[in-house]
Amino acid sequence: REGQLFAQEEMRITEIARTYPAETCHVRILNDDKTPMDLVVHALEKFFAMDRQKAARTMLEVHRKGAASCGVFPCAEALLKVNMVTDYARQNGHSLQCTMEKE
Repeated sequence: REGQLFAQEEMRITEIARTYPAETCHVRILNDDKTPMDLVVHALEKFFAMDRQKAARTMLEVHRKGAASCGVFPCAEALLKVNMVTDYARQNGHSLQCTMEKE
């Protein structure tokens, strides 16, 4: 089942990359008041290649303002990152969410 979902996701990402090759999307992480701050920091380090200090600052911005930017990426990569963060949070029993919008 997991392999099947991954294959479907990969096809969707490939389709987006083909449809919007030059488009970029802004990825934002959202506050949910239930996900531990440490998990948010770890997700930012793991999926957005932030160092510990930048991840901690971003996490505090999410906590204070309700959302924070994780960066701008090609839309297919943005979708992948959003899905990886969401899956990671769910696997750890949390409801952390990311969103993406076209630039």
